[in-house]
Amino acid sequence: MNYMRGFASWIAFAIVSSAGWQWGALAGLVTGAVLLIKDCKAGVAAESLIMESSTVCYFVALTAVAFALPQSELRHYGGSMSLGWLALTAWATLAVDRPFTTGIAKRQAPPAVWETPVFRRINVVITSVWAAAFTVTAAVLALVTVEGLGNEVSVPVQVAGFVLPALFTARYPERIRARFLQAAR
Repeated sequence: MNYMRGFASWIAFAIVSSAGWQWGALAGLVTGAVLLIKDCKAGVAAESLIMESSTVCYFVALTAVAFALPQSELRHYGGSMSLGWLALTAWATLAVDRPFTTGIAKRQAPPAVWETPVFRRINVVITSVWAAAFTVTAAVLALVTVEGLGNEVSVPVQVAGFVLPALFTARYPERIRARFLQAAR
C-alpha cells in the first residue's frame, strides 16, 4: 500500500479543512513538502515522486489562493478541485507515456521486470483506473457541492474514490502475473 502514502497530504487537507480551508491547504502543503524532502534526501528517483511533486505544486497554489481569498466560493469545492488535480496529473502521466504508478512499482518490483510488457501494461491499467476514479470522484463531489448534500454524502464519495482504486491496485498485479505465468506454461 505504498500508493496510499502519496495521499497523506490530501488526507491532511481533508481532515484539517474543517478548521478552515486555508489551514487544510497549509496542512496539505506542509505534509507534502516534508514527504517530498524526505524522499529526495533518501535518494528516491524523481520518476517515483511524480504524484508527490504534483501534490506540492497544487498545495502551493491552493494555499496562496486560500489565504489571499479566504471567503472565495472555491472553498466549497476543495474536494472536487483536489480530485480534479489528481485526475489531471494521472491523465497527464498517461499522455506522456509515463504512468505515475511505474515509479512507485519500481520501488517494490525487482529491476529484472521493469522493462517487460507485463510490468508496463499493469502500470498503464492501474494508472488508468486511478485517473478514472479521480475524474469520476471530482465530478460527483462537484455535484454534491452544487446540490448542497453535505458531508454525509461527500465523505463516502471521497472514501470510495480512494478505496476502490486502492483495492484494484492491490489485487490486479497478482491476477495478471498469474495469467501470464499460466499462459507461459
